[in-house]
Amino acid sequence: MIIKRLGRVDYPATFAAMQEFTAARRDDTADELWLCEHPPVFTQGLSGKPEHLLEDIGIAVVQVDRGGQITYHGPGQVVAYLLLDLRRSGLKVRELVRRIEQAVIDLLAGYGVNAARLTGAPGVYVGNAKVAALGLRVKHGCSYHGVSLNVDMDLTPYSAINPCGYEGMAVTQLRDLTGECNIAKVGDVLAGHLAAQLERQTP
Repeated sequence: MIIKRLGRVDYPATFAAMQEFTAARRDDTADELWLCEHPPVFTQGLSGKPEHLLEDIGIAVVQVDRGGQITYHGPGQVVAYLLLDLRRSGLKVRELVRRIEQAVIDLLAGYGVNAARLTGAPGVYVGNAKVAALGLRVKHGCSYHGVSLNVDMDLTPYSAINPCGYEGMAVTQLRDLTGECNIAKVGDVLAGHLAAQLERQTP
């Protein structure tokens, strides 16, 4: 798997690049993992309901083709996009989701934080607070979109939405849980955990 560190990049251009990469894939195209940050943006999934945007605070809302409802991306958040050929790996979508979540759980365990899944709500949680959001699109057997992990952010924009469609859901981040503020370091650690999960043999 090729790991690309894109830095801080605009969301719409990155979204278009994911779609273009997936459409152009051949059977021998290597899988890629893109690490990046985005300027402030709300993204609304395919089943997204407009009422989950509670207030217009001047941040653009971009309609996207992943599953799920509205979420926020902004500086200080590590985003990992997984451009994978699931046919080649034999992974089913549900198992892929579990492995992505496990990578984040393992990362947090390395900081001494006990994180977990929440039944019926994809992502990773510490207590009842969401620390990582997850959304995927699979087209012709290939995935794109991925997971975002809050590291050192201004969390205020989350108050303008029902995060991932859940009213009153709390959000948290690594800085508040562990004191960790190094975005690049966390991105590298996350990439390592994701690679380890994806390299596991499919049962």
